[in-house]
Amino acid sequence: MLAIPSQRKGALAEYGLSRAETERAAWAIGPDGRRWEGAAAITRVLEVIGGPWALPALAYRVPPLAAAEEALYRWFARNRSRFHRFGSRPECDDPESGCDDVRAP
Repeated sequence: MLAIPSQRKGALAEYGLSRAETERAAWAIGPDGRRWEGAAAITRVLEVIGGPWALPALAYRVPPLAAAEEALYRWFARNRSRFHRFGSRPECDDPESGCDDVRAP
């Protein structure tokens, strides 16, 4: 599993995603090119990591639970800027990161 910030130079073109798509949701792209977005992407990452992390991913196989996960993910994605105080640090804050400067002024 490889995590790549969408701001990394060339990442959008390399993976065929638009800025709007990456701002809307997290993405997972399999070696075969298959794509997962939002809660499905997070679930796929948990499956690939395996071990105890794969257990929460099982809930996504139950349609009502998958719908609830998607709704929760969409809410979180729309409000992600509110969660910075919980210790998340954007990958591209480091000036040496090699990311494009796409942050709003």
